[in-house]
Amino acid sequence: MANSVSGDSVVDRVVRVISAFPEGASSLQLSEIATRAGLPLTTAHRLVRQLAAHGLLETGAGGTVRLGLRLWELVNRNSPTLALRQAAVPFMEDIQQVLNQNVNLAVLEGWEALFVERLSRRGSVANRARVAGRMPVHVSSVGLALMANQAKALQRDYLEHFSDPDGKVTVDALRSRLSETAHQGFAQLAGVVDPDTWGIAVPVLDSKQRAVAALGVVVPLREMRLPALVPALQTAARGIARRLADPAP
Repeated sequence: MANSVSGDSVVDRVVRVISAFPEGASSLQLSEIATRAGLPLTTAHRLVRQLAAHGLLETGAGGTVRLGLRLWELVNRNSPTLALRQAAVPFMEDIQQVLNQNVNLAVLEGWEALFVERLSRRGSVANRARVAGRMPVHVSSVGLALMANQAKALQRDYLEHFSDPDGKVTVDALRSRLSETAHQGFAQLAGVVDPDTWGIAVPVLDSKQRAVAALGVVVPLREMRLPALVPALQTAARGIARRLADPAP
């Protein structure tokens, strides 16, 4: 691939253009894309035009640009999370039917929990999780459930590089929380993301007892029913794991 004066490749620049769209933004001006991608306006214009020709971006009136339907199509057609979501949604619906509250499904991506599915209903408690959104491992119950059930080497690497931007969580406290989560088989965080909510999550384990996903709920503090919630989540997580291992009906 040809490189720019700065040394980055065409692929690097294309990724920066597509990544310029923040969560919740349906469209951007071309000048905004150039600024957010750190590219000259002429370079951004050329790349946007080429990507639009392939349907990966769409251009509109007034110089607006939006992500194209073909990008969504390609991502969802062969996404590694597709099988996970298909296996999990029936179990998530059962949990939601009982609780009438938010149910989340997440995977580990770096040092963050990446949410791949979320079920919610009108009247549910506030939930900051969004599909395709991320949260740091240490502030989400699903993140703790995921990290607590990874290989020891990965956990050590995570703890060695950990720092809390808010200065509220120390490495020792996080190590203890991960150990507790692994021992009891579920993670819980009260009032961390929202002061009035409680997050509970369990891992979805593969044959090597490593977490491939985490299933979680967010409930009001006043409605916390840990003895009832955890077994229901663990039963659902085992069902998801079985479906992943044997997707045949």
